[in-house]
This record gives sequence, C-alpha cells and structure tokens, in this order.
Amino acid sequence: MSEPTQKYSITMPRDIADAARARSGPSGLSAYVAAAVARQIERDNLNELIQVAEAEHGPVTEDEVQALRDQLHQARAQQTGNGKNAA
Repeated sequence: MSEPTQKYSITMPRDIADAARARSGPSGLSAYVAAAVARQIERDNLNELIQVAEAEHGPVTEDEVQALRDQLHQARAQQTGNGKNAA
C-alpha cells in the first residue's frame, strides 16, 4: 500500500516547471516534484549531520576529502575491472 497523499499548490518559475514536466515522463509531474523534494530533504539531513560531526570532531580537511575520493575512485576501478593491477 502506498503512503497517503495530499494535494498541494506550489509556485515555481515557468521555465523550471516546463523542464520538470518535460522530464517527468509517465510518472507525472507530481511524482517528479515529490522525488526532488525527497532528495532535498536527504541533503538537508546530511548537512545537519555533517554540522554535528564537525562541531564534535572539527572540520574535515581538503586532504582528507581528497584521500577518500581517491579510495572511492580506486574501488570503482577495481569493480569495473579497470584497476585489476592497482594495489
């Protein structure tokens, strides 16, 4: 069973609405907008979590971010077979 829904009226720039309608496909504009809002809520929650973690542990440095990006790229390369010889 799907979650209950309610009808809302929102205002947005026409060009954004037109682009969203063009991309929404068979699921429709409402589903497209609901998914976009859900993603934004996830981002907001993540930003709040980052703020709490940085308040407790200090900010993450650019070197730490880059090291994690490097690990991610290496893992992806190994999964796709592009990094078979990578150690």
